[in-house]
Amino acid sequence: MPTPTLPSKRLLAAALIALAAFGAQATPANAPATPADEAVMSLLAEHKAAKDRAGLVQSVRDTASDLVMSAMDFLGVPYRRGGNTESTGFDCSGFTRHIFEKSIGLVLPRRADEQASLASLLQIKRDELKPGDLVFFNTMRRTFSHVGIYVGDDKFIHSPRAGGAVRIEDMSDSYWARRFTGARRAELAAPASPR
Repeated sequence: MPTPTLPSKRLLAAALIALAAFGAQATPANAPATPADEAVMSLLAEHKAAKDRAGLVQSVRDTASDLVMSAMDFLGVPYRRGGNTESTGFDCSGFTRHIFEKSIGLVLPRRADEQASLASLLQIKRDELKPGDLVFFNTMRRTFSHVGIYVGDDKFIHSPRAGGAVRIEDMSDSYWARRFTGARRAELAAPASPR
């Protein structure tokens, strides 16, 4: 169906108002639908679909923002190899696993390389990054040996190394820029299922 032009949208809107004002009295309940009725119903369906899409986009944005804000709550928690809780400390993949599980209910695998190869995550290019995406780096002469969460503005949050603590770093710094190996995105619109 072609997209209605502005005058035809106005005509449909006027028809909708007329139907709303007189519809119940003017037409018996069992009368067949007229072309005007069908046009109004079509317009209403298009409006609802557009509103639903806008709501879904906002819901995804809100979920990604909640995930990033949840990650920020752990700034300063010390690094601990094998750690996966606030009380014990985090290593990089323990941190991302904890945040994703607590924020969106998605249980990620334990290791960074396993998180990168998870089939349910979408592969994302660096120029397509959005807050909440997982970002991976080669820090141990192995692809996907380190992981963090993209927070926006070319920054990511992660648990870096022994002696460090959860912090935000700039991906454009030469150390991280040279070591970036990829990114993954969880489908935030649908409820996540544990693996």
